[in-house]
Amino acid sequence: MIDLDRVLPTARAALDALVRIPSVSADPTADLRRTAALTATLFRDAGMPEVEILDDIPGGRPAVLARHPAPPGRPTVLLYAHHDVQPAGELAEWTSRPFEPSERDGRLFGRGTADDKSGIAAHLAAVLAHCGRPPVGVTVLVEGEEEISSPTLGALLARHRDRLAADVIVLADAENLELGTPAFTTTLRGTAACVVELRTLETGVHSGSFGGAAPDALTALCRLLATLHDEHGDVAVAGLGTGAVPAFDYPVPRFRAEAGVLDAVTLHGTGSVTERVWARPAVSVLAVDATPVADASNTLAPVAKAKVGMRIAPGDDAVRAGAALAEHLTTHAPWGARVSVTVTEVAQPHCVDTSGWQFAAAGRAYRNAYGRDVIHIGSGGSIPFVGEFAAAFPSAAILITSAGADNDSRAHGADESVHLAEFERACLAEALLLAELGRKSENGSPE
Repeated sequence: MIDLDRVLPTARAALDALVRIPSVSADPTADLRRTAALTATLFRDAGMPEVEILDDIPGGRPAVLARHPAPPGRPTVLLYAHHDVQPAGELAEWTSRPFEPSERDGRLFGRGTADDKSGIAAHLAAVLAHCGRPPVGVTVLVEGEEEISSPTLGALLARHRDRLAADVIVLADAENLELGTPAFTTTLRGTAACVVELRTLETGVHSGSFGGAAPDALTALCRLLATLHDEHGDVAVAGLGTGAVPAFDYPVPRFRAEAGVLDAVTLHGTGSVTERVWARPAVSVLAVDATPVADASNTLAPVAKAKVGMRIAPGDDAVRAGAALAEHLTTHAPWGARVSVTVTEVAQPHCVDTSGWQFAAAGRAYRNAYGRDVIHIGSGGSIPFVGEFAAAFPSAAILITSAGADNDSRAHGADESVHLAEFERACLAEALLLAELGRKSENGSPE
């Protein structure tokens, strides 16, 4: 019998302590070793017999590895989270201090509460719930560079492959769409980004003397960027794929409210919301380099630059899609403008195979914890580390779950928070998952 009430105070205290450490991986002065050391202590105190801080990958941030070997004939589950966080941003936009946990209206506010220190605390609760003697092998990996796209995770997985091998991998870094309804994310879009530079003139010239005949670069760039979508707002880049749509109804009014779309603004594209945000590519202009308004003069700009981001549909190839985006921008330049495109980042999309016995066991565990059946959802975002795990351990079942985060968590934004009741349900679900996986008998079939 799992007594979650016994372990929740410890898990909550751990979450509070973790949030108090500003472990911003993008900040070279941040001391991520403090969160790594605290994480290691938490799992050591929870009874994990093998705990180590991994700091042996050149250029990598410290990660934590904790292991409890599997009993004979039992599977091993790998529990993943990350201890690094995004910068706080503008402090004036926060209701309370970002690195001081604050509880209000059933939610815990603070940077990293949802993304992803609740994941660490949920894994801790699952281990504690079994009194340090889980019925399966448990490996906990807490990395320290997810918020900078996990640049050395692949090298870490390769170096420590034998100790990280698992039958089930739980990646607790997603969100539930509805409070009280458990969700497994089964499709992820990939990403490709590029910088496009457009030049029309050798140098800036007077708009009165030359305007009307000489094209300025900023106007040309605007026309070029406008070709990325058709009249309906669908992506107009040729050769991009589309993916399967998870069976979930995402009502338009709900989407508009959650996205903060202004009343008179129409949505991009055609088809259902889930098609547009989970199964199709999307292109956005992320930034433009041009003369600031405050510094503007009557001068035709000779050069302008923009960063363009693209989300890649599940099942497509991000490298090929990035090349298609570059080709589109190069060939659609107006007025013969000179264009150069540099692809700056690529991450592959991912589709999860849900057919294995592990998913059946997980469905039972999460249904018992939440009192509702699990729904399968997609994600319009990209989680590059999922592909790293899938490549390193192709036979493992991958569960992409929430450790309490939901659509109101504001991950990466001001007033980030985790819903505490949802966090508690996630803790129970993970503890029950270990129990369900422990029913797998020595002959390889669930008991």
